[in-house]
Amino acid sequence: MAADTAVSASPEETLESLLREAEALKQKLEEERQKLNDVTLCSVAERLEPISINNIKVRRVLKGHQAKVLCCDWSPDKRHIVSSSQDGKLIIWDAFTSTKELTIAMPSTWVMACAYAPSGNMVAAGGLDNKVTVFPLGGADEEPASRKRTVATHSSYLSCCLFPNTDRQMLTGSGDGTCALWDIESGQLLQSFQGHSADVMSLDLCPGELGDTFVSGGCDRAVLVWDMRSGHAVQAFDTHHSDVNSVRFHPAGDAVASGCDDSYCRLFDLRADREVLLSNAMHGDGDVCMIYEVARYGKDSIIFGANSVEWSVSGRLLFAGYGDYTASAWDALRASRAA
Repeated sequence: MAADTAVSASPEETLESLLREAEALKQKLEEERQKLNDVTLCSVAERLEPISINNIKVRRVLKGHQAKVLCCDWSPDKRHIVSSSQDGKLIIWDAFTSTKELTIAMPSTWVMACAYAPSGNMVAAGGLDNKVTVFPLGGADEEPASRKRTVATHSSYLSCCLFPNTDRQMLTGSGDGTCALWDIESGQLLQSFQGHSADVMSLDLCPGELGDTFVSGGCDRAVLVWDMRSGHAVQAFDTHHSDVNSVRFHPAGDAVASGCDDSYCRLFDLRADREVLLSNAMHGDGDVCMIYEVARYGKDSIIFGANSVEWSVSGRLLFAGYGDYTASAWDALRASRAA
């Protein structure tokens, strides 16, 4: 009888049945997630003193680019910085003296990504040329540009790149919607990570010696956590309302912050598999209903998108840079602005 019913069901009825089943599974999954909500940020932070930062000062101004700076990265010695710009230049700076140590002309303008190698002996950069170029530093008399090596080639622009705790490999994100792991010596593609449905805008590696997990954010409004060994996304967060411009792992490695075009920064707990809760409350006359408020870092007065996010060393402060050339420091535990 059931078989006869299934055979006689129209495609529309079958689709409606599948949609109801999918919604029921989503509800069941959400109920399981709620069981992990054993604590909120408000309860954690109620015994902590609020942080106020009113004495932030400009330490150095590095002048040399002729157009907008799109990316920068610190060297392992925490003294040098590599920066890339729309002027087609890659510059290495001495942050202590504010001087330029090296300028490299790239093959195209809009150098959107750059990164220092863990050893500090090479830098990588790329952008609208759709590829990553690696430049060795020091150890020879010739210019780094003469010893450059093309490592990775995507089918669209390169938006981000990093060295995954080794000078031998390169992790990239692209406008073609993929992330990729490359061997620097051979230029061979080691692993392709496919899961985003639009441009990948940001990458970050999980802190720790193994470094076998990374996170990506993109224009499909999604944040994906990847296992580099399997090549698959192991977690996905899709609560954003616009493009995700930046993602960063918390220093402890168990949470991820994101900066979004809707001007808000968000915090995701990887162990609870959801956005971090700010508070909860009981509601309802007959049946008891829990109302959950998630922690989002933003204000109505901030109308420009969050282009970049970064954590303080302790993980207490979350810094965000916005499209109106301003920056804010947020108390991550109180979800309030510290500066």
